[in-house]
Amino acid sequence: MRRVSNALSPKKLVLSKWTAVAPLGKDKHFLVTRVIEPVPPEGPIVSVEIEAVFSRRVQVIAWRQLTDPSQWRRGWV
Repeated sequence: MRRVSNALSPKKLVLSKWTAVAPLGKDKHFLVTRVIEPVPPEGPIVSVEIEAVFSRRVQVIAWRQLTDPSQWRRGWV
């Protein structure tokens, strides 16, 4: 039997869709636009850049925040 994993991989986050649990204004749906490469390059990825679909506002967050169900839902809900 094959196990299905819901684990997130930071390298596969680009263009993934997210819904904020507590939206600010009309910014509810977000798209991961960039994975921020660590310095030095051998280090672990820590941050991603997300863009609000409605306002186009961009912010940088720790990619692990996306695993917190009290803040984010995967997909556009």
